[in-house]
Amino acid sequence: MNKTLLPIRLVFMVLCAAGGWLVCYTIQEWDDYRLRATIIGLLIGVLVVLVDIMLKGFSLRGLSAITFGLAVGAVVAFFISSSPLFEYGDPQVVYLFRLALFLVCSYLGTVIALRGKDEFNLVIPYVRFVPHDVDVPLVVVDTSALIDGRVAKVCEAGFINAALVIPRFVLTELQQVADSSDPLRQARGRRGLEVLNDLRRIKNLDLRIHESEVSKRQDVDAKLIFLAQSMRAKLLTTDYNLAKMAEFHGVPWLNLNHLAAALRQELSVGDTIEISLVKLGKEEGQAVGFFEDGSMVVVNAARSYVGRRVTAEITSVLPSAGGKMVFARFVGEAA
Repeated sequence: MNKTLLPIRLVFMVLCAAGGWLVCYTIQEWDDYRLRATIIGLLIGVLVVLVDIMLKGFSLRGLSAITFGLAVGAVVAFFISSSPLFEYGDPQVVYLFRLALFLVCSYLGTVIALRGKDEFNLVIPYVRFVPHDVDVPLVVVDTSALIDGRVAKVCEAGFINAALVIPRFVLTELQQVADSSDPLRQARGRRGLEVLNDLRRIKNLDLRIHESEVSKRQDVDAKLIFLAQSMRAKLLTTDYNLAKMAEFHGVPWLNLNHLAAALRQELSVGDTIEISLVKLGKEEGQAVGFFEDGSMVVVNAARSYVGRRVTAEITSVLPSAGGKMVFARFVGEAA
């Protein structure tokens, strides 16, 4: 039990017991039942506290959904009961039918609203629906995409034309990784938090923190898939297993690794490239540079141009474990 709520609940139960005892002062006939009234007041307090404990995790959004459902059910029941169907008949029978109609419509409205609370945002005191799948395309971001870091650069370049949704449980997991005693996990978690701050600083980026109510018993991957399904959003991840699980559940997904592979430059012999030379090569006269994807470029007769950007013509392309290894000959210094 929450340490802050415990004293409040105890005080509430004591006040209920005291209220039952004080009621006897207002009704003289109850003077002989003070102990019984005190116990009844205490039991009422305990009952209220038990209801409070049972409603643990019930959020303001759930309360809003219930209120909306009750209102819709009451309106439907009112219009039906005001129809000519209930104009004639025994008053007692008509009353019972109207009462039953009100209870049934209110129940159905509440249940339907609770089931669909993830499909709309209800803002009090205004009722505003946000159809995510029509107006704003959504992309749910997982922990691996934040730790990867490339999502911030992709968003800054304007290639993701959608609102990024970061669930609260993803932020919690990211914080736990950053607080890990393992230095490697801690560094990954802190990098994810830095990427999150970078996303916040990007202008015109629609970044949303989603207060998800998915069951805590589910693992993070199951929560992400369920949330993406309910919001009709895409899932952004670098986790191959999560991507395949999302595909199995019919959730469209985006993988930054696939994006990087698709953007890798296609090179062939005879192409002219511009490359920044960063170090000396192994052979005489060679200098080495790197493409954005990590591919190595060895330029002949460019040893004196290390630290500069040069133009070179490709003479051969060899596959390697790190991507491609490109050999080129020096053409001239880039403008």
